[in-house]
Amino acid sequence: MTSFGRPEFEESVAAIRKQTQQQPVIGMILGSGLGKLADSVEQPDVIDYNNIPHWPMSTVKGHAHEMVIGRLEGQSVLILRGRSHFYEGYPLSQITLPVRVMKVLGIETIILTNAAGGLNRNFRSGDVMLINDHINMIGLVGNNPLIGPNDESFGPRFPDMTRVYDPALRQLAIDVAAEAGIPLMRGVYIGLSGPTFETPAEVRFLRMIGADAVGMSTVAEATVARHSGMRVLGFSGISNVVIDDPESERETTHDEVLAAGEVIVPRLEAIVRGVLRRYEAPAL
Repeated sequence: MTSFGRPEFEESVAAIRKQTQQQPVIGMILGSGLGKLADSVEQPDVIDYNNIPHWPMSTVKGHAHEMVIGRLEGQSVLILRGRSHFYEGYPLSQITLPVRVMKVLGIETIILTNAAGGLNRNFRSGDVMLINDHINMIGLVGNNPLIGPNDESFGPRFPDMTRVYDPALRQLAIDVAAEAGIPLMRGVYIGLSGPTFETPAEVRFLRMIGADAVGMSTVAEATVARHSGMRVLGFSGISNVVIDDPESERETTHDEVLAAGEVIVPRLEAIVRGVLRRYEAPAL
């Protein structure tokens, strides 16, 4: 399987720098149905993923294929409208290539969003959950994105994962949501490989081990960002309430996930905009 490392990252960065003169300081990766946030970017330079070497292309409905670099709430941002997933057949070193590229570009803070199933019984479709922590289920069974040779220029061989999601940024998001009157759930996100949705037995198991929301992305990106020394802020848009009864006549569909985004996007956009307005780069 092809491995992606520093030479590929540098080639991707070189291609991006040929297509924009802007220097973003905050990166964002937007999940299923959440790409509309990029429509608000001012002075945008839009780069098609096809024009970036080695870039993984999503094959999933609801994911665009473009990078938007510009200004949002006074910050210089780089937004990825669409991501790739492990179930599409890409190696994790390529799935997380966009995060490494952001780091090489000089970005030190990344905001990750996803559409997720609500495991917590108190969650409802349309809720936004602030990710406090995650369970790397794919990594626990042998598919950690850091497996392979370690590039010390990014981070150590054995990185600490105690605080993947930056405490100060999480508190900022909590404050912004409270001031705006937006309910903000908090919890643990668990990343699975997909592409199947969970069986009722799996849902009960995931609840038992402490997960509040489940999805098929984000964890590998957050792991690599943490390894690279980046500050991470993560949100899950609760697109559906998972099914824990095998006798249920309900079914989970991807169209349901996309439809829930219509409710989630205004809430998430308000929170992200508020975070950006009050964001201060960490002291060097």
